[in-house]
Amino acid sequence: MAAAKGNQYAAKSRVWTAAINKALERRSRVSGMQEIERLADKLLELADQGELQALKELGDRLEGKSMQPAEIEMTGELQIKQIARKIIDAK
Repeated sequence: MAAAKGNQYAAKSRVWTAAINKALERRSRVSGMQEIERLADKLLELADQGELQALKELGDRLEGKSMQPAEIEMTGELQIKQIARKIIDAK
């Protein structure tokens, strides 16, 4: 389901991205990519040492995060009272 019109949550989450990009630029005078590559090397070193968090991060970056299982417990009979479709004028 899409977010409501005017939702700014995605823009707010980019605050961290902007701050990290600025920090990377400060650390690497030419380009932040050099610093990112240095940090990626560090991640691989930690994964080689068997650091569980580094291994998890590496897996998440390469293959995406795994689906989180959801458990639903039914206690009794499911009853649907009403199904409605409402069209709302955004004006």
